[in-house]
Amino acid sequence: MTGGTEPQQSRRTGTEAETELKRSIELEYWVIDSEGRLTEPGVLVDAAPGVEREFVKPLLEVKTAPCADTAQLREQLYDRLGRVLTAAGGEKKGLVPLGTPLDGSDIEDLDRERTRIQDRVIGDEFECVRRCAGTHIHFEQLPGNEIDQLNLLTAVDPALALVNSSPFFQGSRLAASSRSEVYRWRAYDNLPYQGQLWPYAEGTEEWATRLQRRYEEFVTEAVMMGFDRSEMEAQFSPESAVWTPVKLREEFSTVEWRSPDAALPGQVLRLSDQLADLVAQVEGTEVRVEGDTGRVTDDAVVLPEFEAVQGYVRTAVRTGLSSPSLRTYLDRMGFEVSAFEPLTREFDTDGDLSPERTRELRLTFADRLAEEVRTNRPVSAD
Repeated sequence: MTGGTEPQQSRRTGTEAETELKRSIELEYWVIDSEGRLTEPGVLVDAAPGVEREFVKPLLEVKTAPCADTAQLREQLYDRLGRVLTAAGGEKKGLVPLGTPLDGSDIEDLDRERTRIQDRVIGDEFECVRRCAGTHIHFEQLPGNEIDQLNLLTAVDPALALVNSSPFFQGSRLAASSRSEVYRWRAYDNLPYQGQLWPYAEGTEEWATRLQRRYEEFVTEAVMMGFDRSEMEAQFSPESAVWTPVKLREEFSTVEWRSPDAALPGQVLRLSDQLADLVAQVEGTEVRVEGDTGRVTDDAVVLPEFEAVQGYVRTAVRTGLSSPSLRTYLDRMGFEVSAFEPLTREFDTDGDLSPERTRELRLTFADRLAEEVRTNRPVSAD
């Protein structure tokens, strides 16, 4: 593990105003019509900067630019969401902040070569990926401490439980985060290293070697299915051909955490704040791997052995915050667990969802999102 000696960023404590890590957020939301049915975003894509279509037709992504502090990030996220929702109101559409669309209705891909390749290589289980909406948080890399940042985010990957949002997949209750369950352990069954959490890395060279190995596996699989190697290399790079939950992103000079479900923006902002404090702390602090409990103090960041992390991840995905051991672990690692109320807890049925109930739930959570954005959108926003 590495450790710096001249901190440029530091953890905020109490009410002290200290420098924060630059970070950005990417939120994926399902688009619905006035009846709660999935639909395409249409003009919503042009409503604000940072708004893009995802690879399936009813999914929309809203991104912020890198922001220097929490206030800037909050203002920009709510402003962009507000612009999208203003456009959505004129179209009688809404945005649903859930990790899955809940039911098993057909979801079509956009006509893109990249998606066509993934569909063929991954096979039938690519249907799982079509039904996943998530959150990505980027943190600026601290020079010399990138691997400590990567390893810390690996160790706190179970924090995904703080914003679990959908226990239902294709109409049936599956897990506290049904999205994570299928994305990690079903979708990439043919290429298991593509979507699962990777062990800690010793350095940037080792990370690059792993990335290249996974890329070659993916390309080889595609070539065996008849795709041309040059076509593959035009569509995918080593960095973009893996979907592991924690990644070093050379393209953006960030460390990216891709694990959380789609959720309400306030929940995501709260989580990004707590993570930024932790990730900034690796600079100037001893980081080491030891035992199976883990802890973060002012003097050291102690990461549990990777096997223990995997156990906490399984609990986070399948049981969520109802697990006392997981809550205790997240508390030791520096999270204020009591500040979170995951949406997945609000689903009060264990039976299958009917199409009518699915649409009602989508409309309910779309209203929750719209109300939150209306309340928090900057007054000066157009």
